[in-house]
Amino acid sequence: MLKMLVPVDGSESSIRALDQLIKKFGWYKDGVEIHLLNVQHPFPAHVASHLGHDMVQQYHREQGLAVLADARKKLDAAGIKYHYHIGIGDEAEVICKYAKEKEVVQIIMGTRGLGSVSGLLLGSVASKVIHLSEVPVLLVK
Repeated sequence: MLKMLVPVDGSESSIRALDQLIKKFGWYKDGVEIHLLNVQHPFPAHVASHLGHDMVQQYHREQGLAVLADARKKLDAAGIKYHYHIGIGDEAEVICKYAKEKEVVQIIMGTRGLGSVSGLLLGSVASKVIHLSEVPVLLVK
């Protein structure tokens, strides 16, 4: 069974990447194990220590689940099983770390996410993932 990682940040681009995988899902005769991943930005250390570990973890979980909600609904509606994960840290580094840990054969992601830099042809996270990834990266416009 092939394992695919789909990073989801709530952007239209990340949802289009998932739509593309759903559309092509039947092409994989041996089946596909889909891993959705949302990466949350870490709190600065002084803020995290003031809030407490449990509160920070709960916040990241709630925010991650909210971002993953639309992607999960699409897969549920299509009757496709999946796993979901919430990571914390640098988006590209966490994406590549999960890809390696889960032994995925491909990362499927949008070209532009919800990053703060607008107007670029290729988003900074997608660009960094291409450079860091040990597996093929399929970018969906």
